[in-house]
Amino acid sequence: MNPSPLSRLIAGTMTWGVWGKNYNTYEMANLIEVCLTNGISSFDHADIYGLYTTEAAFGRAWKAAQLDRQQLQLISKCGIQLESAERGVSIKHYQYNQRYLRDSVEQSLRNLQTDYLDLLLLHRPSPLMQADEIAEAVNKLKSEGKILAFGVSNFTPYQTDLIRTKIEVGYNQIEFSVTHPEAMLNGSLDHMQIHGIQPMSWSPLGSVFKKNDEQAARVREVANALSMKYNISLEAILFAWILNHPAGISPVFGTTHPERIAALTQAQTIKLELQDWFALWTASAGAPVP
Repeated sequence: MNPSPLSRLIAGTMTWGVWGKNYNTYEMANLIEVCLTNGISSFDHADIYGLYTTEAAFGRAWKAAQLDRQQLQLISKCGIQLESAERGVSIKHYQYNQRYLRDSVEQSLRNLQTDYLDLLLLHRPSPLMQADEIAEAVNKLKSEGKILAFGVSNFTPYQTDLIRTKIEVGYNQIEFSVTHPEAMLNGSLDHMQIHGIQPMSWSPLGSVFKKNDEQAARVREVANALSMKYNISLEAILFAWILNHPAGISPVFGTTHPERIAALTQAQTIKLELQDWFALWTASAGAPVP
């Protein structure tokens, strides 16, 4: 089976379960349908979300919604081991041996009630990871049709290249936003463009609504003005700033409000004028661009 293209905007599920909204099956099924109605068909998971419970909650929900599996793309991440007496983990660590990777993927498949993941990501790099062992596990999972595509998350260019010595890396999910633009300054996004790696950005709104500091205030002032100019929401302006980058970044959003989800999709419809794009970066930096 060939991988289905991911939607440009991706729904992040981290707060859908007990780590946030604690939605029941009906509420979660409704949220899935809201996303699909707005053209958002890709859903980002990790095995650890909800202390290993959110994937299963989502699996029950999409089944209850009686959706065709091909209507949605399921992404999951593994590699982080959280402290858990039930799992025999006494200290948080990273694990990437073949047995763990296979067991984690098969557990995600059971939880999500599916035969395959559209995309598997290594959640965070480990100094002890062995590229050849990871490649062998991933190649077997691909050959069995249990994963269709493979990538990494929070990896630097060198860490990505380490994995690329043994296996193709198609994706890298990193932190990126107008208030956290380091990836476009430290070579990360350049590296992805050179090697055909699809960037995904977590926390795409950055600290604009999380903090009340001078940086957030400057960005909000400029974004509000641009919101009126382009007649879209402030959040959509911040997404448009990301979408206008030539690396083709896919934002992974966390909001669960139907109206805000619909508003975010408007970011795909506009092209920020060059000086408007730089105005947001300048507001974030608090100084003229270098």
